[in-house]
Amino acid sequence: MASTNRKLFDISPEVSPQIAVFPGDTPFAQKILMDCKKGDHLGLSSFTTTPHVGAHVDAPNHYHRDGKGISERSLEYYFGPCQVFEVSCPRGTRIHPADIKEHAITSARILFKTQSFPNPNQWNNDFVSLSKELIDYLAAHNVRLVGIDTPSIDLADDKELESHHAVYQHDMAILEGIVLEDVPPGKYDLVALPLKMKNLDASPVRAVLVQS
Repeated sequence: MASTNRKLFDISPEVSPQIAVFPGDTPFAQKILMDCKKGDHLGLSSFTTTPHVGAHVDAPNHYHRDGKGISERSLEYYFGPCQVFEVSCPRGTRIHPADIKEHAITSARILFKTQSFPNPNQWNNDFVSLSKELIDYLAAHNVRLVGIDTPSIDLADDKELESHHAVYQHDMAILEGIVLEDVPPGKYDLVALPLKMKNLDASPVRAVLVQS
């Protein structure tokens, strides 16, 4: 991580009032309290939004009644070697083990490039998600974190949250809302550390990939 010659990919969308959030969730809004341009001695603002805005990591209490909040999660989930897998699946479907049979799993963190949610500022309901079978398969290969370039590892209209519950069963971690458009498939180091916010069900992150 100390080398300055390693390429860095910012895989986080810009958070602004334009960014899309899950229908019914809290959009991003900023309130200016003090402004240097208006003669104040400093700039100061507050903001409101969902902790699931943009690139974010889910906490277990988001999908299980006995789950821990984000501040209790080990940071080891969100930092270390990872792989980016590019998959081609029809819109509104789930990725299954057969869809990645040509990929050798050699890292504890796997990110899926689906390109099914192409514009972070425009909501589309038919994004690709993960399947329970895929989570089970990845867990059997010692994967500790799954990530995807969509708002959720489950389908938009899935109330059962089958993939989230499979993640809970295997004590894995979730990274959602990342942008992988300009990231070639391959091996990287992932940095996506959550904020230490007590009892919260998620945390926004500045997710970054560092070329291995």
